[in-house]
Amino acid sequence: MTASANTDVNGTVNGADAGNTVFVLVHGAWHGSWQWAATQRALAGLGAASVAVDLPGHGFGAPLPSGYLLPGRPGLLTERSQLADVTMDDCADAVLDTLRRVRRYGRVVLVAHSAGGGPASLAAERAPELVDRMVYLSAFVPAGRPRFFDYLGAPENATARGQSLNLGDPQALGAVRIDPLSADPAYVEELRQAHYHDTPADRFDRWRSALSPDLPLSVPATPVTLTAARWGRIPRTFLRCAQDRALPTAAQDLMIAEADRAMPGEPFTVHTLPGSHSPFAARPQELAEALVR
Repeated sequence: MTASANTDVNGTVNGADAGNTVFVLVHGAWHGSWQWAATQRALAGLGAASVAVDLPGHGFGAPLPSGYLLPGRPGLLTERSQLADVTMDDCADAVLDTLRRVRRYGRVVLVAHSAGGGPASLAAERAPELVDRMVYLSAFVPAGRPRFFDYLGAPENATARGQSLNLGDPQALGAVRIDPLSADPAYVEELRQAHYHDTPADRFDRWRSALSPDLPLSVPATPVTLTAARWGRIPRTFLRCAQDRALPTAAQDLMIAEADRAMPGEPFTVHTLPGSHSPFAARPQELAEALVR
């Protein structure tokens, strides 16, 4: 890709180009487009437009297990998820639909967080002409290993917190299920430590109450195949989260290194943000500034 007058030699956005750039924001597991709201306000203040995607089965319209809001939580450990049939293709199609709609407005930067890296990567592989740069915010990069589970089970991820949050048998449920509304103080604290340890305490309960309980199993389990001729030609940035406890920096660095070995023609530009796996909750202004830079 040839750098324009308002981009630097690496294709990154500078202040003058922010007004001609649309950020397409893809959330991670159990979240939704709402996770980006504060970051979008900060981006708007910096002169940048943005659109946040709800992947299938996520957001405030996500179907819940039938007993999720009932006393005693009947069936929470055993009821098969209504999202069990959601596929990786479905999720990539949601990203592609947004990319096609915003392309006419100018330069497009596709931003993915955590498990959203799978659908975002597949969308970019299928239509690289719709993406001018990809940004992975502590996100799964399938260039070295095709499934998110492949990295979650790697030795470099052994110190990750939050794995004890999973309920039931994911294969039987068709989803990776958690219980954001749990009344167990130990469970709630593990959720906070894994994802939101630096989010102000008075905001944490609001954040967890908005989470959906089910992540379609296809998102971490489906292999995503990338090619050098398509995904590999898109300039890419990795925003590392330095105190990430859900996806430790060793696992983030493994994905970066393996992607660069697999696709050496367009290696990652790497920047590090302070804090947890969820900078959109803890420091959205700083995240927005990093994206615009």
